[in-house]
Amino acid sequence: MTALADLLIARIGQTGPITLADYMAECLLHPKHGYYATRDPFGAKGDFITAPEISQMFGEMLGLCLAQAWIDQGQPTHFTLAEIGPGRGTLMADMLRATKSVPGFHDAASVHLIEASPLLRAKQAELVPQATWHDTISTLPDAPLFMVANEFFDALPIRQFTRDDAGWREHMVGVQDDKLTLGLSAAAPMDALDHRLDDTKAGDLVELCPALPGIATQIGQRIADHGGAALIIDYGDWRSLGDTLQAITDHAPVDPFKAPGDADLTAHVDFEAIAQAASPAQFTRLTTQGVFLERLGITNRAQSLAQHLTGDGLDQHIAAHRRLTHPSEMGEIFKVIGLHPKGTPPPAGLTHDA
Repeated sequence: MTALADLLIARIGQTGPITLADYMAECLLHPKHGYYATRDPFGAKGDFITAPEISQMFGEMLGLCLAQAWIDQGQPTHFTLAEIGPGRGTLMADMLRATKSVPGFHDAASVHLIEASPLLRAKQAELVPQATWHDTISTLPDAPLFMVANEFFDALPIRQFTRDDAGWREHMVGVQDDKLTLGLSAAAPMDALDHRLDDTKAGDLVELCPALPGIATQIGQRIADHGGAALIIDYGDWRSLGDTLQAITDHAPVDPFKAPGDADLTAHVDFEAIAQAASPAQFTRLTTQGVFLERLGITNRAQSLAQHLTGDGLDQHIAAHRRLTHPSEMGEIFKVIGLHPKGTPPPAGLTHDA
């Protein structure tokens, strides 16, 4: 048990069960006991490793992809280069290094990071000191927006619903025997899930992310209004179905309700919801990370870097390339979707083809 568990048990005792979204928000973002408020979770010494921490090649490919989108849209003389959920700043630092040789790109770019955690902002400032920080997308400049969101949407709190013959029963966090546990509400209609009545049956579980539509709408509207492109990379699929909530501590799965505040909580991303909310921006076909990176030339880049490596360094480099691209590792489970203004080419590596 944790200090946050005691607070949640007391709260539920006073006001009743809470939604899974409320529980996740407290676990991740509580100002004193929340997961992101109390630690740096990234890297080998943290609880999980993201793609930018695996290899510099990931950020290099994304940076050059956005630079090509900037060229395709006429090289606007002032634009916002942004990342939402930038971790330690590794990805943005790699993107900036890779695009240094693109004529005019850095002169036109203004770097912005959307990050709520003071601890992570301090880490990011070490790698990207020229950045301007924001709590939300809404304060970004009104300018063409070239943005990346890598493993951001998976950390947004979700609600879970199980369908039965009388409607939908929401999964609620309650208390039993002085422990946090998951139960079900009474069945009721759910307007937000009317569109899922045709492709689900009794017993099926569907997840909704309450914050996702608002964030995706802001990104899409800015791109439609001012130009730009967004690359959204995460694990998930086109449409939510099934329980995907997971908790990770020290690179291993744990019970999400055993030690709230001490584990990272995530869920798979519903990319269909992102695409729909981002209108009127155009969205690309959902593409696996491995295919996307291969189309951008990551293997050629890996071979170039390998020429200067030997021994353990070479072995680690080969393993990193495999981890990012191979279907049995991150290459298949992680997906990419791009956003761009209608009438402009899709970001490199992505298509509109069925």
